[in-house]
Amino acid sequence: MTERGSGTVLILVLSMLVLLGATAGVVRGIAVTARHRVEAAADLAALAGATAVLDGAAAACTAADEVARANGGRLSRCAVAGGVVEVVVTRVLSVGRLGRWAASGRSRAGPAPVSG
Repeated sequence: MTERGSGTVLILVLSMLVLLGATAGVVRGIAVTARHRVEAAADLAALAGATAVLDGAAAACTAADEVARANGGRLSRCAVAGGVVEVVVTRVLSVGRLGRWAASGRSRAGPAPVSG
């Protein structure tokens, strides 16, 4: 048997492994970026809700929803208790043929605790 052409097959297999690794790295990078963006959107939405909490729970959640949407997310949950607003913001991540995932971030904001 001859080994002629075996180097070509080896290079082809190694190239496919490098391509697979690069694709996995890109997908992971996209997912991490989406998670950071949705966490920032949740932080901003909670702050907006806390700013409007004196107008009532409905006003707080409306303000949080507006800010979440302005940052590319969707307000999944909003709860107001004792002046503290807790939100969950979700953002759908679409990676072409690789599928769709949802990234979510949770945040809460309210008045600073009084010490003394």
